Amino acid sequence: MSAAEEAKEAGSERAKRPHVSIGGKRMPMPRSRLARIVSGVALVLLGIVGFLPVVGFWMIPLGLVVLSYDVPAVRRLRRRMEVWWHRRRRKDGRRPDAR
Repeated sequence: MSAAEEAKEAGSERAKRPHVSIGGKRMPMPRSRLARIVSGVALVLLGIVGFLPVVGFWMIPLGLVVLSYDVPAVRRLRRRMEVWWHRRRRKDGRRPDAR
């Protein structure tokens, strides 16, 4: 197998790997569902004590984004927040389907 074919295969494998996109940056997540859930819950729980040094309240939304990959209820909540945010950011305040 040539180097180009190996690079293409590695790229396609990387594309299949679970990831989170925040601000246009792609961040890989663990492949194991259990590891993703544990890390998401850990981020949320540590974010709750965000007043302590090293941890912060920024960990709560990050944990929810990680959990939204596997937990449908969190995914729906995240999607609702995305829709709300994009509607809020529209300059004219109209819905896209409104005339």
